[in-house]
Amino acid sequence: MNRAEVLIGDCLHVMAQMEACSVDAIVTDPPYELGFMGKAWDASGVAFRVDVWREARRVLKPGGHLLAFSGSRTYHRMACAIEDAGFEIRDQIMWVYGSGFPKSHNLNGEWSGWGTALKPAHEPIVVARKPMVGTVAHNVLAHGTGALNIDGCRVGTELSGWNGLTSKVDNSTSWHLRGTGAPTDNIGRWPANLIHDGSDEVVGLFPDTGPAKRGERKANGQCGNRAYGDFNGMPGRIGGHEDAGGSAARFFYSPKASKADRDEGLPGKGRANHHPTVKPTDLMRYLCRLVTPPSGLVLDPFTGSGSTGKGAVLEGFRFLGIELSPEYAAIARARIRHAVGHVAPEPVPQHVIQGVPVGQLRLFA
Repeated sequence: MNRAEVLIGDCLHVMAQMEACSVDAIVTDPPYELGFMGKAWDASGVAFRVDVWREARRVLKPGGHLLAFSGSRTYHRMACAIEDAGFEIRDQIMWVYGSGFPKSHNLNGEWSGWGTALKPAHEPIVVARKPMVGTVAHNVLAHGTGALNIDGCRVGTELSGWNGLTSKVDNSTSWHLRGTGAPTDNIGRWPANLIHDGSDEVVGLFPDTGPAKRGERKANGQCGNRAYGDFNGMPGRIGGHEDAGGSAARFFYSPKASKADRDEGLPGKGRANHHPTVKPTDLMRYLCRLVTPPSGLVLDPFTGSGSTGKGAVLEGFRFLGIELSPEYAAIARARIRHAVGHVAPEPVPQHVIQGVPVGQLRLFA
């Protein structure tokens, strides 16, 4: 068995063949059910089906996290289906970007200047968790799941300005229970439930701020207040040493997306990856790192062109993807294989997917 597998088929049927409690995290970008670009797969209703998310819950380990993107118009229906399937809704991450294009019907005549839609500038991500067994500490020790990798996802402070993650802690050492350890300076800012693309358009929406405190851990392992703004009588305090100030966008993670990211590993020139909703690999790396224990197995039931898989293997995780379209699965295969060539994570356990019917194509032979 290889470090990454992509299976072709209906995710509900494939997950039904998988072993229960065999997956550490699910990070996925399912259809938004908007009929985007006339694509039939974006109007099937699959993201609103409770039975799909119930299978996802079954294959997750206790305390395992699910991160799922959606559209601003349809998020509520997906989140309700996830909750009805037995997940706990823990939070919502907002992915904010400046590249959206308004799909508005503009009026003429005396109503000139009126339209029917706003410019899209964010996509919500549901943060859900399978119920744990016992306390968080018990669940983490027993299954490796149930907590978030805070230190591995802190927002960096070493570079001038706000862009990028510069304080990433190596995955192999950052997954542990707090409570002991020497004081550590400059560990970065606590990850927030807002992520932005770093574009001038988005950064311009944030106010400029003066010098602010940055992360510092106390000798007892506890962390100080890192809330931006007036909090508890301490204006602007986020704990620790001063930084130079600047745009408040620096308080939030911003992935650095490469222009070649979507086509990396694909043959030919030009836009080889024609999937219409490709996410930046650095964004998917960050999300996988946030919810997956070291050497953990990440499942994506809606693999598309493989952005989650590419991010997962670059972080050293194992990956199992499911994709309905053979055409998109082939793109995912090439992108993930290219990423696999740069790392050597552990293989996917054979027992996890040994029950999948022979007819399901396994792209990594």
